[in-house]
Amino acid sequence: MSSNASKPVSVIIVGAGQRSLVYASYAERYPDQLQIEGVAEPDPERRQLAAERFGISAHNTFTSVEELLGHAQLADAVINGTMDELHVSTTLPLLEHGYHVLLEKPIGVTEEETLELEVAALKYNRIVMICHVLRYAPFYKKVKQLVSDGEIGEILTMHTSEHVSYHHMAVSFVRGKWSSEAQCGSSMLMAKCCHDLDLVSWLMGEARPHKVSSFGSRMQFRPEKAPVGAGSRCLTDCSIEESCMYSARKHYLNMERWGFYVWNNYHLGMRMSEEDKLESLRTDNPYGRCVWHCDNDVVDHQSVIIEFDNLATASHNMVGTASRSCRILHIIGTHGEIQGVLEDGYFYLRQPDPVKGREYKELKIAVDVADDSHGGGDLLLVEDFVRALRGEQPSISSTTLEQSVDGHRIGFAAERSRRLNQLVTLELK
Repeated sequence: MSSNASKPVSVIIVGAGQRSLVYASYAERYPDQLQIEGVAEPDPERRQLAAERFGISAHNTFTSVEELLGHAQLADAVINGTMDELHVSTTLPLLEHGYHVLLEKPIGVTEEETLELEVAALKYNRIVMICHVLRYAPFYKKVKQLVSDGEIGEILTMHTSEHVSYHHMAVSFVRGKWSSEAQCGSSMLMAKCCHDLDLVSWLMGEARPHKVSSFGSRMQFRPEKAPVGAGSRCLTDCSIEESCMYSARKHYLNMERWGFYVWNNYHLGMRMSEEDKLESLRTDNPYGRCVWHCDNDVVDHQSVIIEFDNLATASHNMVGTASRSCRILHIIGTHGEIQGVLEDGYFYLRQPDPVKGREYKELKIAVDVADDSHGGGDLLLVEDFVRALRGEQPSISSTTLEQSVDGHRIGFAAERSRRLNQLVTLELK
Protein backbone atom coordinates (compact mmCIF):
# COMPACT_ATOMS: atom_id res chain seq x y z
CA MET A 1 0.00 0.00 0.00
CA SER A 2 1.20 3.46 -0.87
CA SER A 3 1.80 5.80 2.05
CA ASN A 4 2.34 8.84 -0.20
CA ALA A 5 -1.08 10.50 -0.35
CA SER A 6 0.23 13.20 -2.70
CA LYS A 7 1.17 10.75 -5.44
CA PRO A 8 -1.50 9.32 -7.77
CA VAL A 9 -2.17 5.60 -7.55
CA SER A 10 -1.02 3.94 -10.78
CA VAL A 11 -3.03 1.15 -12.43
CA ILE A 12 -2.98 -1.11 -15.47
CA ILE A 13 -6.18 -2.05 -17.28
CA VAL A 14 -6.54 -5.80 -17.84
CA GLY A 15 -9.35 -6.40 -20.31
CA ALA A 16 -10.36 -3.09 -21.93
CA GLY A 17 -14.09 -3.74 -21.91
CA GLN A 18 -16.92 -1.36 -21.06
CA ARG A 19 -16.80 -1.86 -17.29
CA SER A 20 -13.01 -1.46 -17.07
CA LEU A 21 -13.24 1.79 -19.01
CA VAL A 22 -15.94 3.12 -16.67
CA TYR A 23 -13.63 2.59 -13.70
CA ALA A 24 -10.59 3.88 -15.56
CA SER A 25 -12.45 7.09 -16.42
CA TYR A 26 -11.84 8.12 -12.81
CA ALA A 27 -8.29 8.95 -13.92
CA GLU A 28 -9.64 11.43 -16.47
CA ARG A 29 -11.65 13.25 -13.81
CA TYR A 30 -9.10 13.02 -11.01
CA PRO A 31 -5.60 12.67 -12.51
CA ASP A 32 -4.08 13.74 -9.20
CA GLN A 33 -5.50 10.57 -7.63
CA LEU A 34 -5.31 7.91 -10.35
CA GLN A 35 -3.15 7.38 -13.42
CA ILE A 36 -3.47 4.70 -16.10
CA GLU A 37 0.00 3.31 -16.84
CA GLY A 38 -0.74 0.36 -19.12
CA VAL A 39 -3.24 -1.95 -20.79
CA ALA A 40 -3.34 -5.71 -21.39
CA GLU A 41 -5.94 -6.61 -24.01
CA PRO A 42 -5.88 -9.32 -26.72
CA ASP A 43 -8.01 -7.40 -29.25
CA PRO A 44 -5.54 -5.17 -31.18
CA GLU A 45 -8.04 -2.44 -32.04
CA ARG A 46 -9.37 -2.25 -28.51
CA ARG A 47 -5.82 -2.24 -27.11
CA GLN A 48 -4.79 0.61 -29.41
CA LEU A 49 -7.91 2.68 -28.72
CA ALA A 50 -7.48 2.31 -24.97
CA ALA A 51 -3.82 3.32 -25.25
CA GLU A 52 -4.74 6.41 -27.26
CA ARG A 53 -7.50 7.42 -24.87
CA PHE A 54 -5.29 7.29 -21.77
CA GLY A 55 -1.98 8.29 -23.35
CA ILE A 56 -0.37 4.91 -22.66
CA SER A 57 3.13 4.32 -24.04
CA ALA A 58 3.52 1.53 -26.62
CA HIS A 59 6.00 -0.09 -24.20
CA ASN A 60 3.15 -0.55 -21.72
CA THR A 61 0.61 -2.21 -24.03
CA PHE A 62 0.34 -5.98 -23.79
CA THR A 63 -1.59 -8.70 -25.56
CA SER A 64 -2.17 -10.78 -22.43
CA VAL A 65 -1.67 -11.01 -18.69
CA GLU A 66 1.19 -13.42 -19.37
CA GLU A 67 3.00 -10.78 -21.44
CA LEU A 68 2.40 -8.18 -18.72
CA LEU A 69 3.84 -10.51 -16.10
CA GLY A 70 6.99 -10.89 -18.18
CA HIS A 71 7.96 -7.39 -17.03
CA ALA A 72 8.83 -5.95 -13.65
CA GLN A 73 5.87 -4.51 -11.73
CA LEU A 74 4.78 -1.40 -13.65
CA ALA A 75 2.08 0.02 -11.39
CA ASP A 76 0.49 -0.20 -7.95
CA ALA A 77 -2.62 -2.05 -9.07
CA VAL A 78 -4.71 -3.55 -11.82
CA ILE A 79 -8.29 -2.98 -12.91
CA ASN A 80 -9.34 -6.49 -13.92
CA GLY A 81 -12.37 -6.39 -16.23
CA THR A 82 -11.92 -9.71 -17.99
CA MET A 83 -14.83 -12.09 -18.52
CA ASP A 84 -16.21 -13.96 -15.50
CA GLU A 85 -14.43 -17.26 -16.11
CA LEU A 86 -11.04 -15.50 -16.31
CA HIS A 87 -11.26 -13.46 -13.11
CA VAL A 88 -9.46 -15.82 -10.76
CA SER A 89 -6.99 -17.34 -13.23
CA THR A 90 -5.76 -13.85 -14.19
CA THR A 91 -5.84 -12.34 -10.70
CA LEU A 92 -3.83 -15.04 -8.91
CA PRO A 93 -0.56 -14.41 -10.82
CA LEU A 94 -1.10 -10.64 -10.64
CA LEU A 95 -1.24 -10.85 -6.84
CA GLU A 96 1.92 -12.93 -6.76
CA HIS A 97 3.64 -10.38 -9.02
CA GLY A 98 2.90 -7.56 -6.57
CA TYR A 99 -0.27 -5.95 -7.86
CA HIS A 100 -3.32 -4.99 -5.85
CA VAL A 101 -6.53 -5.60 -7.81
CA LEU A 102 -9.86 -3.90 -8.44
CA LEU A 103 -11.82 -6.91 -9.68
CA GLU A 104 -15.08 -6.87 -11.62
CA LYS A 105 -17.80 -9.05 -10.17
CA PRO A 106 -18.39 -11.93 -9.79
CA ILE A 107 -15.20 -12.87 -7.96
CA GLY A 108 -15.16 -16.27 -9.68
CA VAL A 109 -17.43 -18.81 -11.28
CA THR A 110 -17.19 -21.44 -8.51
CA GLU A 111 -17.11 -21.25 -4.75
CA GLU A 112 -13.82 -23.18 -4.72
CA GLU A 113 -11.92 -20.69 -6.87
CA THR A 114 -13.49 -17.75 -5.02
CA LEU A 115 -12.14 -19.09 -1.73
CA GLU A 116 -8.80 -19.87 -3.41
CA LEU A 117 -8.48 -16.20 -4.34
CA GLU A 118 -9.29 -15.13 -0.78
CA VAL A 119 -6.47 -17.33 0.52
CA ALA A 120 -4.03 -15.96 -2.08
CA ALA A 121 -4.83 -12.33 -1.23
CA LEU A 122 -4.02 -13.03 2.41
CA LYS A 123 -0.88 -14.96 1.51
CA TYR A 124 0.54 -12.15 -0.62
CA ASN A 125 -0.88 -9.35 1.57
CA ARG A 126 -2.65 -7.69 -1.36
CA ILE A 127 -5.79 -5.60 -1.47
CA VAL A 128 -8.49 -7.08 -3.68
CA MET A 129 -11.65 -5.00 -3.92
CA ILE A 130 -14.69 -6.37 -5.71
CA CYS A 131 -16.74 -4.07 -7.94
CA HIS A 132 -19.94 -4.28 -5.93
CA VAL A 133 -20.72 -0.72 -6.93
CA LEU A 134 -24.23 -0.69 -5.46
CA ARG A 135 -22.79 -0.52 -1.96
CA TYR A 136 -21.51 2.93 -2.92
CA ALA A 137 -24.78 4.20 -4.38
CA PRO A 138 -26.06 6.93 -2.02
CA PHE A 139 -29.37 5.03 -1.70
CA TYR A 140 -27.83 1.88 -0.23
CA LYS A 141 -25.11 3.70 1.67
CA LYS A 142 -27.75 5.71 3.55
CA VAL A 143 -29.77 2.55 4.25
CA LYS A 144 -26.66 0.88 5.65
CA GLN A 145 -25.95 3.84 7.92
CA LEU A 146 -29.48 3.81 9.33
CA VAL A 147 -29.37 0.04 9.92
CA SER A 148 -25.94 0.29 11.57
CA ASP A 149 -27.21 3.13 13.78
CA GLY A 150 -30.00 0.88 15.05
CA GLU A 151 -32.87 2.91 13.59
CA ILE A 152 -34.94 -0.21 12.87
CA GLY A 153 -33.53 -2.42 15.61
CA GLU A 154 -32.42 -5.95 14.81
CA ILE A 155 -33.27 -7.12 11.31
CA LEU A 156 -35.90 -9.84 11.27
CA THR A 157 -36.36 -10.21 7.53
CA MET A 158 -35.34 -8.57 4.28
CA HIS A 159 -36.65 -8.72 0.73
CA THR A 160 -34.84 -7.53 -2.35
CA SER A 161 -35.89 -7.79 -5.96
CA GLU A 162 -34.13 -6.99 -9.22
CA HIS A 163 -36.44 -6.38 -12.15
CA VAL A 164 -34.33 -6.83 -15.28
CA SER A 165 -35.84 -4.95 -18.21
CA TYR A 166 -36.96 -6.94 -21.24
CA HIS A 167 -34.35 -5.21 -23.44
CA HIS A 168 -31.53 -5.80 -20.93
CA MET A 169 -32.55 -9.44 -20.57
CA ALA A 170 -32.46 -9.85 -24.35
CA VAL A 171 -29.13 -8.13 -24.98
CA SER A 172 -27.11 -9.66 -22.14
CA PHE A 173 -28.71 -12.93 -21.11
CA VAL A 174 -30.39 -14.23 -24.26
CA ARG A 175 -28.39 -12.89 -27.22
CA GLY A 176 -25.24 -11.78 -25.43
CA LYS A 177 -22.12 -12.72 -23.50
CA TRP A 178 -23.89 -14.00 -20.40
CA SER A 179 -26.57 -16.05 -22.19
CA SER A 180 -24.90 -19.41 -21.66
CA GLU A 181 -23.32 -20.69 -18.49
CA ALA A 182 -21.37 -23.13 -20.63
CA GLN A 183 -19.69 -20.19 -22.40
CA CYS A 184 -19.24 -17.52 -19.72
CA GLY A 185 -19.03 -19.77 -16.67
CA SER A 186 -21.58 -17.83 -14.60
CA SER A 187 -25.21 -18.54 -13.87
CA MET A 188 -27.74 -15.78 -14.50
CA LEU A 189 -28.02 -15.26 -10.75
CA MET A 190 -24.27 -14.71 -10.31
CA ALA A 191 -23.80 -12.68 -13.48
CA LYS A 192 -26.67 -10.29 -12.73
CA CYS A 193 -27.62 -10.53 -9.07
CA CYS A 194 -24.40 -11.06 -7.15
CA HIS A 195 -24.72 -7.28 -6.49
CA ASP A 196 -28.05 -7.92 -4.77
CA LEU A 197 -26.91 -10.96 -2.82
CA ASP A 198 -23.89 -8.95 -1.69
CA LEU A 199 -26.21 -6.17 -0.50
CA VAL A 200 -28.28 -8.67 1.48
CA SER A 201 -25.18 -10.04 3.21
CA TRP A 202 -23.73 -6.55 3.79
CA LEU A 203 -26.92 -5.08 5.24
CA MET A 204 -27.30 -8.07 7.57
CA GLY A 205 -24.10 -6.98 9.31
CA GLU A 206 -22.41 -9.63 11.44
CA ALA A 207 -25.00 -12.33 10.71
CA ARG A 208 -23.73 -15.09 8.40
CA PRO A 209 -25.75 -16.97 5.75
CA HIS A 210 -26.44 -20.51 6.90
CA LYS A 211 -29.22 -22.09 4.82
CA VAL A 212 -30.22 -21.39 1.21
CA SER A 213 -33.04 -22.56 -1.02
CA SER A 214 -33.86 -21.48 -4.57
CA PHE A 215 -36.20 -22.06 -7.52
CA GLY A 216 -36.04 -20.79 -11.10
CA SER A 217 -35.97 -21.80 -14.73
CA ARG A 218 -35.64 -20.77 -18.36
CA MET A 219 -39.36 -20.48 -18.89
CA GLN A 220 -39.78 -17.96 -21.69
CA PHE A 221 -36.88 -17.92 -24.15
CA ARG A 222 -37.24 -21.38 -25.65
CA PRO A 223 -37.81 -22.35 -29.30
CA GLU A 224 -41.20 -23.88 -28.56
CA LYS A 225 -42.35 -20.55 -27.07
CA ALA A 226 -41.58 -18.60 -30.27
CA PRO A 227 -44.61 -16.73 -31.68
CA VAL A 228 -46.00 -17.85 -35.03
CA GLY A 229 -44.02 -16.15 -37.78
CA ALA A 230 -40.79 -15.71 -35.83
CA GLY A 231 -37.62 -16.40 -37.81
CA SER A 232 -34.02 -17.07 -36.91
CA ARG A 233 -32.91 -13.44 -37.31
CA CYS A 234 -34.97 -10.28 -36.84
CA LEU A 235 -33.97 -8.63 -40.12
CA THR A 236 -33.77 -11.61 -42.46
CA ASP A 237 -36.61 -14.11 -42.08
CA CYS A 238 -38.99 -12.80 -39.41
CA SER A 239 -42.53 -11.89 -40.49
CA ILE A 240 -43.49 -10.34 -37.12
CA GLU A 241 -40.45 -8.08 -36.59
CA GLU A 242 -42.45 -4.86 -36.85
CA SER A 243 -44.73 -5.86 -33.97
CA CYS A 244 -42.19 -7.77 -31.85
CA MET A 245 -41.12 -6.24 -28.53
CA TYR A 246 -37.71 -7.89 -28.93
CA SER A 247 -36.94 -6.56 -32.43
CA ALA A 248 -33.20 -5.94 -32.79
CA ARG A 249 -33.99 -3.00 -35.08
CA LYS A 250 -36.12 -1.35 -32.38
CA HIS A 251 -33.67 -1.92 -29.53
CA TYR A 252 -30.30 -1.27 -31.16
CA LEU A 253 -31.10 1.10 -34.04
CA ASN A 254 -34.33 3.00 -33.39
CA MET A 255 -33.89 3.32 -29.61
CA GLU A 256 -30.06 3.21 -29.75
CA ARG A 257 -29.78 1.03 -26.65
CA TRP A 258 -26.80 -1.07 -25.56
CA GLY A 259 -24.37 0.16 -28.21
CA PHE A 260 -21.38 -0.84 -26.08
CA TYR A 261 -22.46 -4.47 -26.37
CA VAL A 262 -23.86 -4.60 -29.89
CA TRP A 263 -21.31 -2.57 -31.90
CA ASN A 264 -17.64 -3.52 -31.71
CA ASN A 265 -15.58 -1.14 -29.53
CA TYR A 266 -18.41 1.38 -29.31
CA HIS A 267 -17.32 2.17 -25.73
CA LEU A 268 -13.96 3.31 -27.12
CA GLY A 269 -15.44 5.69 -29.67
CA MET A 270 -15.77 3.48 -32.76
CA ARG A 271 -18.86 4.26 -34.85
CA MET A 272 -20.58 2.44 -37.74
CA SER A 273 -22.84 3.80 -40.45
CA GLU A 274 -26.55 2.97 -40.29
CA GLU A 275 -26.24 0.68 -43.31
CA ASP A 276 -23.27 -1.15 -41.81
CA LYS A 277 -25.27 -1.69 -38.62
CA LEU A 278 -28.20 -3.08 -40.59
CA GLU A 279 -25.93 -5.40 -42.53
CA SER A 280 -24.29 -6.54 -39.30
CA LEU A 281 -27.66 -7.42 -37.73
CA ARG A 282 -28.71 -9.23 -40.90
CA THR A 283 -25.59 -11.43 -41.04
CA ASP A 284 -23.15 -12.40 -38.29
CA ASN A 285 -23.94 -10.10 -35.36
CA PRO A 286 -25.22 -12.31 -32.50
CA TYR A 287 -27.45 -9.46 -31.35
CA GLY A 288 -29.49 -9.81 -34.53
CA ARG A 289 -30.76 -13.27 -33.58
CA CYS A 290 -34.33 -14.08 -32.61
CA VAL A 291 -34.58 -14.28 -28.82
CA TRP A 292 -36.49 -17.57 -29.10
CA HIS A 293 -33.81 -19.15 -31.29
CA CYS A 294 -30.54 -18.44 -29.48
CA ASP A 295 -28.12 -20.76 -27.68
CA ASN A 296 -29.09 -19.40 -24.25
CA ASP A 297 -29.29 -21.77 -21.30
CA VAL A 298 -29.56 -19.47 -18.25
CA VAL A 299 -32.74 -18.89 -16.25
CA ASP A 300 -35.06 -15.97 -16.95
CA HIS A 301 -36.48 -15.82 -13.41
CA GLN A 302 -35.30 -17.07 -10.03
CA SER A 303 -36.17 -16.76 -6.33
CA VAL A 304 -33.77 -17.25 -3.41
CA ILE A 305 -34.50 -17.69 0.32
CA ILE A 306 -31.76 -17.39 2.97
CA GLU A 307 -31.67 -18.10 6.69
CA PHE A 308 -28.82 -16.50 8.66
CA ASP A 309 -27.09 -17.88 11.71
CA ASN A 310 -28.98 -15.44 13.97
CA LEU A 311 -32.29 -16.80 12.53
CA ALA A 312 -33.02 -13.68 10.45
CA THR A 313 -34.28 -14.44 6.95
CA ALA A 314 -34.00 -12.83 3.54
CA SER A 315 -35.36 -13.40 0.06
CA HIS A 316 -34.37 -12.19 -3.37
CA ASN A 317 -36.28 -12.31 -6.65
CA MET A 318 -34.61 -11.97 -10.03
CA VAL A 319 -37.29 -11.11 -12.56
CA GLY A 320 -36.32 -11.13 -16.23
CA THR A 321 -38.35 -9.31 -18.91
CA ALA A 322 -39.78 -6.60 -16.66
CA SER A 323 -41.28 -3.53 -18.31
CA ARG A 324 -39.38 -1.23 -15.96
CA SER A 325 -35.89 -1.90 -14.73
CA CYS A 326 -35.60 -1.36 -10.98
CA ARG A 327 -34.27 -2.65 -7.67
CA ILE A 328 -36.67 -2.97 -4.73
CA LEU A 329 -35.73 -3.15 -1.05
CA HIS A 330 -37.82 -3.83 2.08
CA ILE A 331 -36.18 -4.47 5.47
CA ILE A 332 -38.24 -5.11 8.60
CA GLY A 333 -36.61 -4.95 12.00
CA THR A 334 -37.70 -5.17 15.61
CA HIS A 335 -38.14 -1.37 15.85
CA GLY A 336 -39.05 -0.29 12.33
CA GLU A 337 -38.67 -0.83 8.61
CA ILE A 338 -37.07 0.60 5.49
CA GLN A 339 -38.77 0.37 2.11
CA GLY A 340 -37.92 1.86 -1.27
CA VAL A 341 -36.95 1.57 -4.93
CA LEU A 342 -33.41 2.58 -5.93
CA GLU A 343 -34.46 4.29 -9.16
CA ASP A 344 -37.04 6.46 -7.36
CA GLY A 345 -34.26 8.26 -5.51
CA TYR A 346 -35.88 7.98 -2.10
CA PHE A 347 -36.99 5.46 0.52
CA TYR A 348 -39.19 5.43 3.62
CA LEU A 349 -38.11 4.90 7.21
CA ARG A 350 -41.10 3.76 9.27
CA GLN A 351 -41.23 3.14 12.99
CA PRO A 352 -44.06 1.98 15.27
CA ASP A 353 -45.82 4.91 16.96
CA PRO A 354 -48.80 3.74 19.04
CA VAL A 355 -50.59 7.05 19.55
CA LYS A 356 -54.22 7.86 19.00
CA GLY A 357 -55.02 8.29 15.33
CA ARG A 358 -52.03 6.46 13.88
CA GLU A 359 -49.99 3.31 14.18
CA TYR A 360 -46.57 4.40 12.83
CA LYS A 361 -44.50 7.42 11.95
CA GLU A 362 -42.92 7.73 8.54
CA LEU A 363 -39.98 9.69 7.17
CA LYS A 364 -39.27 10.02 3.45
CA ILE A 365 -35.50 10.12 2.86
CA ALA A 366 -34.32 11.45 -0.49
CA VAL A 367 -30.88 10.54 -1.89
CA ASP A 368 -28.96 11.66 -4.95
CA VAL A 369 -29.29 9.17 -7.80
CA ALA A 370 -26.97 9.59 -10.77
CA ASP A 371 -28.34 8.78 -14.22
CA ASP A 372 -26.76 5.35 -14.44
CA SER A 373 -27.83 1.78 -13.74
CA HIS A 374 -25.80 1.62 -10.52
CA GLY A 375 -27.26 4.65 -8.76
CA GLY A 376 -24.04 6.68 -8.89
CA GLY A 377 -21.82 4.07 -7.27
CA ASP A 378 -19.29 3.37 -10.03
CA LEU A 379 -16.73 6.12 -9.41
CA LEU A 380 -17.31 6.18 -5.65
CA LEU A 381 -16.04 2.60 -5.66
CA VAL A 382 -12.84 3.66 -7.44
CA GLU A 383 -12.41 6.51 -4.97
CA ASP A 384 -12.55 4.01 -2.11
CA PHE A 385 -10.03 1.76 -3.88
CA VAL A 386 -7.63 4.72 -4.17
CA ARG A 387 -8.12 5.48 -0.47
CA ALA A 388 -7.39 1.88 0.49
CA LEU A 389 -4.18 1.79 -1.57
CA ARG A 390 -3.05 5.02 0.08
CA GLY A 391 -3.49 3.41 3.47
CA GLU A 392 -6.48 5.57 4.38
CA GLN A 393 -9.62 4.41 6.14
CA PRO A 394 -12.05 2.89 3.63
CA SER A 395 -15.70 3.92 3.66
CA ILE A 396 -18.64 2.07 5.22
CA SER A 397 -19.21 0.57 1.75
CA SER A 398 -15.82 -1.18 1.59
CA THR A 399 -15.82 -4.19 -0.76
CA THR A 400 -12.62 -5.88 0.31
CA LEU A 401 -12.49 -9.51 -0.77
CA GLU A 402 -13.08 -11.04 2.64
CA GLN A 403 -16.16 -8.82 3.07
CA SER A 404 -17.58 -9.84 -0.32
CA VAL A 405 -17.34 -13.63 -0.16
CA ASP A 406 -20.57 -14.38 1.75
CA GLY A 407 -22.80 -12.89 -0.95
CA HIS A 408 -21.10 -15.10 -3.50
CA ARG A 409 -21.51 -18.16 -1.29
CA ILE A 410 -25.26 -17.45 -1.18
CA GLY A 411 -25.33 -17.33 -4.98
CA PHE A 412 -23.42 -20.57 -5.48
CA ALA A 413 -25.57 -22.31 -2.87
CA ALA A 414 -28.73 -21.04 -4.54
CA GLU A 415 -27.66 -22.56 -7.84
CA ARG A 416 -26.94 -25.90 -6.16
CA SER A 417 -30.35 -25.77 -4.51
CA ARG A 418 -32.12 -24.94 -7.77
CA ARG A 419 -30.39 -27.68 -9.73
CA LEU A 420 -30.66 -30.38 -7.05
CA ASN A 421 -34.08 -29.30 -5.73
CA GLN A 422 -32.90 -29.36 -2.13
CA LEU A 423 -32.00 -27.13 0.80
CA VAL A 424 -28.29 -26.26 0.98
CA THR A 425 -26.55 -25.69 4.32
CA LEU A 426 -23.43 -23.52 4.32
CA GLU A 427 -20.55 -24.33 6.62
CA LEU A 428 -19.68 -21.30 8.69
CA LYS A 429 -15.99 -20.44 8.59
